[in-house]
Amino acid sequence: MKAAAKILVPILTGSATASFAATTGLEQGGNGMLVWFFIGFGVMVVLFQAAPAIVMFASMMKGLFSSNPAEATFSPFKGKGQK
Repeated sequence: MKAAAKILVPILTGSATASFAATTGLEQGGNGMLVWFFIGFGVMVVLFQAAPAIVMFASMMKGLFSSNPAEATFSPFKGKGQK
């Protein structure tokens, strides 16, 4: 354990000093167009995964609170007219 600490301490402190040495200039550039596309892509991923999650949550609530046992069972192959 002491040997690992002797190796890790200089690595961790050495990497921390580089971040303190980094400074920003007087003028700051704005975010590029690629950054905004990346943020927009992340938002679209969250939205496209939220829609099926809401549908699944609604069907789970319907199954939990329905009095008809046929409605409570779930099968992806069961159609509306089939039992």
